[in-house]
Amino acid sequence: MASNYDVVIVGGGIGGLSLAAALAGKCTVALVEAEQSLAFHTSSRSARQLIPSYGPAVVQDLTVRTLEMLGERDAQAAEPILTPRGFMLVGDQETVRAEASGNMHAITHDEAMRLCPALSPESFSAAGLDNGSFGCNAPLLLEEHRRTAEAAGVDIITGAKVHSAQRLGSGWQLGAGTEGFQSGVVVNAAGAWADELAVISGVEKLGLQPYRRTAAIVNVENPLAPGTPMVCAADDSFYFRAEGNQVLISPSETVPSGAEDAKPYPGDVEALINKLNAVTSLGIRSVDRAWTGLRTEAADGIPVVGFDAEAPGFFWLAGQGGYGFQTSSAIAELAAALILGEVRDDSPESRTAEQLAAVRWSIRR
Repeated sequence: MASNYDVVIVGGGIGGLSLAAALAGKCTVALVEAEQSLAFHTSSRSARQLIPSYGPAVVQDLTVRTLEMLGERDAQAAEPILTPRGFMLVGDQETVRAEASGNMHAITHDEAMRLCPALSPESFSAAGLDNGSFGCNAPLLLEEHRRTAEAAGVDIITGAKVHSAQRLGSGWQLGAGTEGFQSGVVVNAAGAWADELAVISGVEKLGLQPYRRTAAIVNVENPLAPGTPMVCAADDSFYFRAEGNQVLISPSETVPSGAEDAKPYPGDVEALINKLNAVTSLGIRSVDRAWTGLRTEAADGIPVVGFDAEAPGFFWLAGQGGYGFQTSSAIAELAAALILGEVRDDSPESRTAEQLAAVRWSIRR
């Protein structure tokens, strides 16, 4: 016999968990996750940096709101989620100028070298700095969302891949794992599998595309000094930041992929190490661990948040690309208000009304 809920969220990554916490106590909610553990895929493979100057204007506004919300939380908590950590863009004058936006401001070559002496001076001619960027304790944020949701009665079921979904009367009926669910609203927070879930549900897919992004934690001869900003090449050929006495590195690749448990391609990390050893004095010695995550995007790069125009009760929470953590709280705030019918002109969600209209535009057929 199927269990009844107001809302069933499909997907236990940062998108699904943050929405579950935002809805907790306001309606009956179940969250179903295909894997045996939550945040198994992309959400466990984040660079853990929230950057207000990163992404389209919509994403930047959502990031500012997320930082505002997490800052309010940190002011009342013993253990912070946010830690100040600047974000620096380096490259040639034209590329840095084209990529710098929002809260980023130009700095001199000398200033950039003082902030990150590990850079080879001849490897760049221009730089931009975002001082409003923060490191994010992603595991703590995920765990806090889980605790908040479960404490308010949200049922979280793992190892339950959705295999059937259909519209019945005024609601939905889902089969996930060995269990059945009925609900008025189904939230598609399935990440790289979002279009696949739409097909299972008889809903027109949106053409969401997963892209690979590889990263590694490496051991170095010369660790980065405390306070060193995250450094990103303006041409998207690499980024790196401190991870204790180690360094997190990435080739920043954007390679189309199917929905899968992605793994690093042979040679990718080694090629990146050779590049970074040529343009920095890090002296990368060995790889501690490496992984690849999938960043799923709509064609316009804008997150997809809202009810499907043709399928009543089917709510999209997908296409967050590489911005999942940095937009998560603001998007959950918006999504919860839309699901509960609480968006008003004087509501907190209206702070980004124009941008949110742009977000929701992605869902219209």
